[in-house]
Amino acid sequence: MSKNKKLLPEQWQQNQKAAKATQVAFDLDEKFQYSIRKAALDAGVSPSDQIRSILGLATTKRPKRPRLTVSLSPEDYQLLAEKYGLAADEQLEIKRRVLDDLVHFVDKNE
Repeated sequence: MSKNKKLLPEQWQQNQKAAKATQVAFDLDEKFQYSIRKAALDAGVSPSDQIRSILGLATTKRPKRPRLTVSLSPEDYQLLAEKYGLAADEQLEIKRRVLDDLVHFVDKNE
């Protein structure tokens, strides 16, 4: 027996619909991008859902994970390790220190 989950017919159809969707990118002036992103943030939705709302299209009620992301290169980890007095391979502790810096940033700016 296969370890893969078998999709029910309705799940298969939903996957097919999702596969047919095409992502469209818009090159807008920074002012317009900021306005749309701010409206999305104020509404608690993604910029994509904000655009769908502006266009009168349906949006999905998917769970929103309240997190921010940043890509860190090995060089970034090295610089942060030096900043915090840690070894570059202590990535979990570096992440904790970065989180502290972000919290302090928000506290300072409120």
